[in-house]
Amino acid sequence: MKINAELIKKLREETGAGVMRVKQVLEQTNGKKPEALEILKKEGFEKVAKRSERETKQGKIFTYAHHTGKVGVLVELFAETDFVARNELFESLGKDIALQVASMGEKDIEKQEFIKDPSKTILDLIKEVIAKTGENIKLGRVVRIELGKE
Repeated sequence: MKINAELIKKLREETGAGVMRVKQVLEQTNGKKPEALEILKKEGFEKVAKRSERETKQGKIFTYAHHTGKVGVLVELFAETDFVARNELFESLGKDIALQVASMGEKDIEKQEFIKDPSKTILDLIKEVIAKTGENIKLGRVVRIELGKE
């Protein structure tokens, strides 16, 4: 398979790895996207482990209210800097976790299969965003409120 800019761009978007690293891995795997993707994801998760001790002082509280008004969710999500806390990836992660809690409850949230992609857990989602942003991200308090339950 030929290594072209489009393939490099796709892998970079999926993994958050640098352009040169993506190109090197594609050359190493003779342009085989699945193998390159696996290598880049593994490298990303190794970087995640190194960041896990970093302090997370910035963050946001995400909310979700079901259209019936009977379920509400608050999710606290932390990052190292306010730049990442305002990042689109961080925002999307917070919203996805809030939706997950509304649907599946807050018990063992990080171990739950993600409702939009059951091949991943919520912890996997968090690790992916850590790998792409280069900062530690931690899930804080999670609250699910049900109204009108008898």
